[in-house]
Amino acid sequence: MPTIDQVAMSRVPISTKAFGDDPIPFIEAARRKHDWLAGSDIGYVVTSYRAIDDIMRLDDKLKMPGEEIVDIMGAHGTGWGRFAVDQMLVSSGKRHARLRGSISSAFGPGSVKQLRPVMRETVVSILDEWAPKLAFDFAEFASNFPVRVMFALLGVPTDQLDEIKKSLEIHGESFNLEVEKMDIIEAGYQRLWHFVDRVIADRGRDGGGDDLLDAMIAANVAGRLSDVELRQLLILIFAAGYDTTKNLLILLMRSLLDNPEVYRRCADDFDYVRKVVKEQMRYLTPSNTMRIVTEAFTYRDVDIPAGTMLVFPLSVSGRDRDLFDRPHAFDPERSEKTPSQGFGRGMHMCLGQFLAIANVEEGLHQIARRIIEPRLVSEVKWKLFPGVWGITTLPIEFSGPG
Repeated sequence: MPTIDQVAMSRVPISTKAFGDDPIPFIEAARRKHDWLAGSDIGYVVTSYRAIDDIMRLDDKLKMPGEEIVDIMGAHGTGWGRFAVDQMLVSSGKRHARLRGSISSAFGPGSVKQLRPVMRETVVSILDEWAPKLAFDFAEFASNFPVRVMFALLGVPTDQLDEIKKSLEIHGESFNLEVEKMDIIEAGYQRLWHFVDRVIADRGRDGGGDDLLDAMIAANVAGRLSDVELRQLLILIFAAGYDTTKNLLILLMRSLLDNPEVYRRCADDFDYVRKVVKEQMRYLTPSNTMRIVTEAFTYRDVDIPAGTMLVFPLSVSGRDRDLFDRPHAFDPERSEKTPSQGFGRGMHMCLGQFLAIANVEEGLHQIARRIIEPRLVSEVKWKLFPGVWGITTLPIEFSGPG
């Protein structure tokens, strides 16, 4: 049986601008060479939906890369480097269960349902400011929405948001493996660290409320979270609330610019909005992930040794022709029930998935009511693909309600 380095496969330029601008042709060409594997400069890319689904569930044989990412970035001795090694997403076993358990109840379906009125109020207030302009960069607009909901979940005043948005943007891109940006990444991380430190100090050890921040501080006082873990979790929560959901909303608007009849219906039919968001989760999503093999295993007659870096392009796995009819068509009424992989698989499956979906559903419904007949007016600019992928610039013009 061949080892993975002996398999004939294509190489995909996953770290390049060309790939980030349009990854689908590269992935499809790689599938024609080998049905589930491709090479790249950062690891072996698993290109098949089924293979991603199977392998990412092997939690006992995989780990999230931490030290490996720090090595690539030359980030030893930095605050960001410590975060990359210690954060909840990299941990496993009892520590992972303890960290995840300290915040999981706040992200369950029941808790998220209670936040839906806050989501609606938030996006309406932002639209009150932006919709009269009749033209703006939708990517800039979207950066104001999901993170404000996260501030509400944590009970943090939004008057502190503007000062950290740039740092959150930098942090969201910090796992794209752009080594030349390490100084900027570290400076941004330090600003976030000082921000969450101030948030904790302002709240005080006695808390006084029943929001997520009070619960986290109580866990810290009781010894279930260390001081460092408390701050790292807060940075992770703020970053997730800013970057991933924002990018999903922007990708969705890009899809709907090409499907105006779908967009128009979103203004009137909230049940249809749910279908539209579900279809976007299949069509394109922001998140990609990597794993290091910790225990050798065999998959589809290929031996994969310990130490192998595997890359999972979750963003585009829903475009696999083996599972989806007309995979490049955006069709909210499609019959397939195969779930999106956009939130991952296994023990590291995204904790905030219900919050993200609710944010985008509520946001799209209100946006479609106020931003009428949007149209693209100039070039779309894309992020690099590894890490959190998406659109950096989406300039639109539109009409207001009649």
